[in-house]
Amino acid sequence: MKAGAENQEVGIGFLLYSRAQLNSGGRIMRVVACTFLLFFVMGIALTPALAEEPMGTASMAKAKFGNLPVLPKCATISVASGDPSKGAATIMAKAASGCVIPWHWHTAREELMFVTGTAKVDMKDGAPARLHSGDYINLPAKNVHQFTCLAACSFFLATDGAFDIHYVDAGGNEISPEDALKAKSKAPAKKPAPKGETKTQ
Repeated sequence: MKAGAENQEVGIGFLLYSRAQLNSGGRIMRVVACTFLLFFVMGIALTPALAEEPMGTASMAKAKFGNLPVLPKCATISVASGDPSKGAATIMAKAASGCVIPWHWHTAREELMFVTGTAKVDMKDGAPARLHSGDYINLPAKNVHQFTCLAACSFFLATDGAFDIHYVDAGGNEISPEDALKAKSKAPAKKPAPKGETKTQ
């Protein structure tokens, strides 16, 4: 047999083998090809979305801080990323020594990462926490707490939803920011007394 004829037979045999493979195991090949195509298309689709959010930096030294009407004047903020009126955001905050943000809660979870100073966070249903430079605290959604800056504080505040603040009185009832900020609030009651009983002081 000539070399050309042998090559022709090998070529025909390969084609027949390939067709047989495609008929029996072609599904695997089609699944692999479709998976590859899907990842390729998703990569193209996601590239513009990923490119829309560039890396960001924030400097407390260069940031412009301002007051929020719902916070005491001794506390100022500057938005580092996101839009706290609409959703998740990171906020840079400063508070003067002695500044108190009376008893309140937030709809979203709040995380504080301390940069400088010392603060105390009183909890309605827990022991107070002291925060110093480099410390972190996680405050779950609707956790009633009070913030007191003990020595000029600066910190990052991250929220996983729109930032709001709901002040409460000593009885745990929601009150307006104006009423809350008029005077320092007493700790809200842990549980209301059952009807017919009076609370002992």
